[in-house]
Amino acid sequence: MSVNPDRVLAALESVLDPNTRKSLAVTPETCDIRIEGQRVSVTVPLGYPAHNGDSELQQRIETALRDHGCEPGEIRFVTRIGTHAVQTGLRPLPNVRNIIAVASGKGGVGKSTTSVNVALALSQQGARVGLLDADIYGPSVPIMLGVSEKPANLENKMMGPVVGHGIQANSIGFLIDEDAPAIWRGPMVTQALTQLLTQTRWDNLDYLIIDMPPGTGDIALTLSQKVPLTGAVIVTTPQDLALADARRGLRMFQKVNVPVLGIIENMSVHICSNCGHAEHIFGEHGGREMAAQYHVPWLGALPLQMKIRSQTDSGRPTVVADPDSDAAQAYHAIARALAANVAILPPDRSAFTPTVVARKS
Repeated sequence: MSVNPDRVLAALESVLDPNTRKSLAVTPETCDIRIEGQRVSVTVPLGYPAHNGDSELQQRIETALRDHGCEPGEIRFVTRIGTHAVQTGLRPLPNVRNIIAVASGKGGVGKSTTSVNVALALSQQGARVGLLDADIYGPSVPIMLGVSEKPANLENKMMGPVVGHGIQANSIGFLIDEDAPAIWRGPMVTQALTQLLTQTRWDNLDYLIIDMPPGTGDIALTLSQKVPLTGAVIVTTPQDLALADARRGLRMFQKVNVPVLGIIENMSVHICSNCGHAEHIFGEHGGREMAAQYHVPWLGALPLQMKIRSQTDSGRPTVVADPDSDAAQAYHAIARALAANVAILPPDRSAFTPTVVARKS
């Protein structure tokens, strides 16, 4: 006697996704179910990259099927990343489903290194990813990606993104000489960043990571208000001084109604390359405690390692240069948690919002 499809859907709906901590969102239209007698094979849609599958989620699905009287067959996952809501009054960019700002309250905490490695991890997990270098005064993405070519000139004053290690990127560093200073005041910087964002022909991106300038000054505030952001990530070290500034960055996004998707603690522990001794140079658990204090997700901690710095400086960041290392796996875990947190946000409904046009009577 074959299994009823409704029983299969009920089994799937009972499964709690360990990444999103939500029940699986499955319907007869989105979930492919194949039944052969008692044996059931399913293809489950996920709102985050699942290129390498997920063994824990697969085990939970198999257990739920058995509990509902089914024999588990092949369990497959398909990635369907949606476009999520942005600030009121703004609409997502064409060809970019989600824009995520990576910010810190101060410089020197490894924000750019984190941005590049997380972007590369998302790409390796199966997403289409872009990276925008928003630090006009100190662009570092060209060095970190190991590319120096200029963006292609396209029609209608558009630029083609530069591709490095499989991700699309743009930066003022691609457009000016390496040692040329950007001696611009605030309004010019804001205009330049707006052009980099809107005049780059991004190609069907699931995520565009914006490596924000440090601090919470006029440029960062303007970007957080005018760029249609799905959410923001705060990078800090455990040090009290860094945490104080990170709190200001977090509060800035909260004030402009941008969801904070999580906190990343960089330089969490130093591992001696000679003896393996672990030492918390900048303190311990500061980022995790900050996440708990402000009730925002804790995405994870990253080590302070010379290899991370040298690999990134050479144009081959850790996720690419040493993919099996503990550090690379930490970046992957953070990227997976970040994508899962995006997946549970409200979907974009801006297309259904009527446009109000004022006319003279």
